[in-house]
Amino acid sequence: MNKKIVLLLFFFALQKNNAQVIKTEVKDSTSQWVKVNKMGLDISQISFVNWNAGGNNSVSGLLKGNFIRSYIKGNFHWKNELIGRYGINKQEGQEVRKTDDQLQINSTFGYRTDTISNWFYAGKFNFNTQFANGYAYPNTDLAISKPFAPAYVFVGIGAEYSRKDLNLNVYLSPLTHKTTLVFDQRLANQGAFGVNKAIYDSNGTLIREGENTRTEVGILISNQWRKEVWTNINLENRLSLYTDYINKFGNIDIDWQMQLAMVVNQYVKANIGTHVIYDDDIKFKEERGGAQVIKGPRVQLKQILGVGIEYVF
Repeated sequence: MNKKIVLLLFFFALQKNNAQVIKTEVKDSTSQWVKVNKMGLDISQISFVNWNAGGNNSVSGLLKGNFIRSYIKGNFHWKNELIGRYGINKQEGQEVRKTDDQLQINSTFGYRTDTISNWFYAGKFNFNTQFANGYAYPNTDLAISKPFAPAYVFVGIGAEYSRKDLNLNVYLSPLTHKTTLVFDQRLANQGAFGVNKAIYDSNGTLIREGENTRTEVGILISNQWRKEVWTNINLENRLSLYTDYINKFGNIDIDWQMQLAMVVNQYVKANIGTHVIYDDDIKFKEERGGAQVIKGPRVQLKQILGVGIEYVF
């Protein structure tokens, strides 16, 4: 991983003089809406012919999009964001496998009492799920996750500290309602993602099916910060912390994303990122003898390194 990063930075350094800072905001002069549209595609490929060290031919791709609509007028602001990511990988001798999958909608409404304050009374909505089934490879017969299994919905009220000059937002909510949706009955019967699992009698006969929803009320703290750490190199940090008042209060669910975006030129970008998740309700599954074995919760870590094209409009 370190060698890849060094080569990527070296490649960027060679191109730095030709790089251009891309304008990412478009404001309609006839309205109060600010629009940001980004579409990107990262592709990597490796092939071997008579390669003495060996190796498998492979190709992978990641399609991503980020669409923002912000309404600002007087002391009101309303920000809406749609994030989509889907990645696949194909290696020689293996079926196509999913590498990334995310569908997220964020919406925050804020009101401040005067134009010089950085504090807003705020309400926040967040929805998060995926596009396609997920598997514990090589087993592709039983999905461990599906669209809307799970899906998470957060709705809350609180306060937001916003500094546009620092590209900083901090949201504090003492009252946030979290709903977990598991709209696949097999997974719900297993009690996946924290829902109440099915009840069986001593003979294994189903008495009551697992529930498809789980509701919680707790505290949510989220943060978003972006900074240009060097010319045409931008660091973005997103952190979300949640704990439920009733079920294991103080046991914190963590969702932390950090990304370093490097502009090579107007259309080419390189990205290095990490995504860390910890949720006590998400149980780890592994393959043993062709069967799925459910373990306890674990820290989930995803690392991303990619070079591709990005179109801003």
